[in-house]
Amino acid sequence: MNAEMDVDPRPMISLKVAFFLSDCGDVDRGNFYVLPGSQLQNSIDFPEGGRKALPEGGIPVLAPAGSAVFFDRRLWHTASANYWKDARQVLFYGYSYRWLRPRDNVTMSHYWDRLDPIRKQLFGAAPTGGYGYTSPTDADVPLRTWLAEHVGPDAVAR
Repeated sequence: MNAEMDVDPRPMISLKVAFFLSDCGDVDRGNFYVLPGSQLQNSIDFPEGGRKALPEGGIPVLAPAGSAVFFDRRLWHTASANYWKDARQVLFYGYSYRWLRPRDNVTMSHYWDRLDPIRKQLFGAAPTGGYGYTSPTDADVPLRTWLAEHVGPDAVAR
């Protein structure tokens, strides 16, 4: 996608969410590091040691277990070594516009029938077919209906 969007800076088209299952509230626990402001740069100079070295100015994300960290996918980020007694466990999810399709081939056939419509939407389903990704109906976005009912109609943009 970056090769096709050769502008500077690249537009924000998606975000990532990191769900921390283990405690990364202190450094040296396999924290991921972010480089503040780097989402406005299409490239960075890597330090000696290549991509495995931490970039100058990078800061560790300190997140206790149970935390969720939202960040712009353009933000340069990297893993670090884990010197703690437990393994780092974090789930990273990417969210983008409906018309962008997942690049992973997630197979859910063994589980799909047990998912409610909102979870199916979050996994990329569009019940009305191809137009459901670019011109969704309420059937394609059950989360919109749920938000309108539980939060209020002003919370939902059309």
